[in-house]
Amino acid sequence: MFLILVYDFGEKRVGKALKICRKYLHWVQNSVFEGEISKANFVKLKKELELLMDPEEDSIILYTFRSQKFSKREIMGLEKGNIDFIL
Repeated sequence: MFLILVYDFGEKRVGKALKICRKYLHWVQNSVFEGEISKANFVKLKKELELLMDPEEDSIILYTFRSQKFSKREIMGLEKGNIDFIL
């Protein structure tokens, strides 16, 4: 599956959230990640973030697609993260 993940974590946890997300996905922009991910790794990623987050202060939004071909990506301005695999 193709995943776009957006998070907003408190200052004390944001660095750890970044490290967790980088294990599974490609960094696109501040607090935004995307990439192909297996269902097993998707479950692991969610569990790791769930254990880290404070549900009263932090938030995560997950957009899932069957594959990347069912999504369209358009960049305006400076491209961050430099992902070569996305057309």
